[in-house]
Amino acid sequence: MANVAFPVARLHDGTLRQLQQLEQRLREETGEEIVLVAYERKTVDEEAKR
Repeated sequence: MANVAFPVARLHDGTLRQLQQLEQRLREETGEEIVLVAYERKTVDEEAKR
């Protein structure tokens, strides 16, 4: 049986900078402290975890 897990994504430097720029733009537009989090979708086989 397969499950889905969402570990934190490992982003390349350029991708991380883009995410941080988007956070900043959202902060400026909303006046709120915005934090974006990137997760990676992974299928986890229950048998393999044992």
